[in-house]
Amino acid sequence: MKTVKTHLQALVLSAALVPVWGLAQIAQPQPPEIAARNYLLIDVTANQILASKEPDVAIEQASLTKLMTGYLVFDALRTKKITLEQTLPVSEQAWKMPGSRMFIDPKMQVKVDDLLHGMIVQSGNDATMALAEGVGGSKENFVRLMNEQAKALGMKNTSYKNPEGLTEPGHLTTARDLSILATRLMHDFPQYMHYYSTKQYRYPGTPASNSNNRNALLFRDPSVDGLKTGHTAAAGYCLVATAKRDMPNVGSRRLLSIVLGTASENARSGESQKLLNWGYTAFDGVKLFDAGQPVEEARLWKGQKDTLKIGQESAIVVTVPAGSAGKLTTQVVRKDPLVAPIAKGQNVGSLKVLLGADTVAEVPVVALEDVPEAGFFGRLWDAIRLWIM
Repeated sequence: MKTVKTHLQALVLSAALVPVWGLAQIAQPQPPEIAARNYLLIDVTANQILASKEPDVAIEQASLTKLMTGYLVFDALRTKKITLEQTLPVSEQAWKMPGSRMFIDPKMQVKVDDLLHGMIVQSGNDATMALAEGVGGSKENFVRLMNEQAKALGMKNTSYKNPEGLTEPGHLTTARDLSILATRLMHDFPQYMHYYSTKQYRYPGTPASNSNNRNALLFRDPSVDGLKTGHTAAAGYCLVATAKRDMPNVGSRRLLSIVLGTASENARSGESQKLLNWGYTAFDGVKLFDAGQPVEEARLWKGQKDTLKIGQESAIVVTVPAGSAGKLTTQVVRKDPLVAPIAKGQNVGSLKVLLGADTVAEVPVVALEDVPEAGFFGRLWDAIRLWIM
């Protein structure tokens, strides 16, 4: 087991980072009291859960549904099925959508770019329906695409019945599934994340009073740059919020908070802010290894080289309770013997990150290089040595 050096490098975060290892639950410290039915706080940089309350309990989605609608629209843009400058018609169904609106009508042909602003900044149900019909051909087909995408992302406890989030039997998700969706949204479509940080937007001819983004944290906290609010009578007031802050001697860290079922607009913003602030002060981010930096040079048999550099193609980052970074240790776990040929990127084991006796994270490690087979006599010699061993 190798002890982490005291001169640990500061972690570096890309907003699009999706780590390749599973979420690890941090046991301490205890989070503050959060006045919400459910919540979840994730360090996106390290892909670790910092705090949670009933993250797998089914809840009403409200306008958090629009995160999935946005995902599918962005995917349609990526595949060039639609373009930002393309105009879409406004159907009678879209025009008559109840709830929050962009205030568009069937006389209009509206650009996709404007509809995205209307859906995300104004939380317009009319804009959302116009986008769903434009991408899916119909509401029903778009909902089918939503459910297929949820399954593909691993959102095991989510079921969509509509693209906008109005209350409907069976239209449910969980805090954990929302964290999967939000993280993948940031990773897969970084070029479109500016929509979620836009503070104000008004389509020409619509009420000026409808221009402010519903996410009040965008106006209160400069580190917050997304993502989405939601509210219905059944769901309460909800907010999926993300922030990126530069921490002294640490670097940039991105956190994601999901606060569901609060009592008011102020409560959802205040409780989300409380959770984010606690995550930044109660935990430190630590980068253990740079992207592509070997964690070990392992013994290799029957190859043109005797050793193999193993590590991760992305930086290996963990989050630990504040002040405990110096107590971290790491341990490489792999099956021996490693036998050539080995392909770059091939999984060869894992890196356990320990804080005392507790496992903070277990990170898959891969071959950082290609190593072909040795010649006949080299393979024969190693085969004899392995048999003797």
